Amino acid sequence: MQPRIQALYEYMNDQSMDALLVTLPAHIFYLTGFRSEPHERFLGLVLVKGESPFLLVPAIDLEAAQAAANHIPHIHTHSDTDNPYEVLSKLLPRTIGKFGLEKSHLTVSRFEALTAACGAREYADIDEALRAMRVIKSTEEIIVMRRAVRMIEDVLQAGIAHVRPGVSELDLVAELDYRMKKLGADGPSFDTMVLAGEKSALPHGIPGDRKVQNGELLLFDLGVYLDGYASDITRTFAVGDIDDKLKDIYETVLAANRKAIEAVRPGVTLASLDRAARDTIASRGYGEYFMHRLGHGLGLDVHEYPSVHGQNEERLAAGMAFTIEPGVYVAGLGGVRIEDDVIVTEDGVEVLTSFPKELTVIG
Repeated sequence: MQPRIQALYEYMNDQSMDALLVTLPAHIFYLTGFRSEPHERFLGLVLVKGESPFLLVPAIDLEAAQAAANHIPHIHTHSDTDNPYEVLSKLLPRTIGKFGLEKSHLTVSRFEALTAACGAREYADIDEALRAMRVIKSTEEIIVMRRAVRMIEDVLQAGIAHVRPGVSELDLVAELDYRMKKLGADGPSFDTMVLAGEKSALPHGIPGDRKVQNGELLLFDLGVYLDGYASDITRTFAVGDIDDKLKDIYETVLAANRKAIEAVRPGVTLASLDRAARDTIASRGYGEYFMHRLGHGLGLDVHEYPSVHGQNEERLAAGMAFTIEPGVYVAGLGGVRIEDDVIVTEDGVEVLTSFPKELTVIG
């Protein structure tokens, strides 16, 4: 049996669960290898105590599920005219004591439909168990993540070649997204961000018709999904000569980025990484302009556990993957963010991103 599924059976036994239902598509991919976006249709992986696991998939996905999840012994289907919860109820034991569910994924309406058709005496949340499995990346996962990072760096390199005064943010976004698909990405891991001048001071700004000009900053934040795994990189460039204030902001953020990366090793807390970057920025007089956490987990989702902030006292362990992305944002002037993807190793850190970080003039 696949080790991850075996671990879930052991978890069920420890928690005295009779059955367990996984519905988040990313988790179904993680556990079975079958990747699908069912939209409004029902998709579920079911484990029943003492029985083999089975998938319940939309009928239109049967062939794809059989090819990808060939170690799952039973794959059942439902049509668009079926009530999938009634189909599920016929596949479950008549009596279920404790039923494990992904509470953060099930909507209220879906939970009500499930309980009406497949009533159990008790429902338990399995989110924490799945999160604990995912937070430590396997060697195979890290290999895929390295490829996803290499791809987005190739995309960025190609994209900055199109920068010149007069080109719009959206023109550059279109070029970057095109390059992603051209190189074979599953797609962008989030909406590609290109922000020029004063808009670079918006941590979650929206690209528009703003045209690039000389003497300003240009921020790129982009990533891809590749074979189900995400990459995420931010680099900020100078378009022509920029003034000393912007250069000082850039060097401050670069120092904070490096300081946090230097602090990564097993056993230290996530909070200590945030403090390393934040203290560096504060010491140079920009503390009030760093208004978000240092980073976030990375893997099947572009934003996943853990959250790298100053209150998270969880300790790092080898195999954790997350971003380090300090920033300084001065309204009306501009902002700098420098983001790297890192993996905790047995004795330190592997920085997946290798795109140069020194201040670079483009355009």
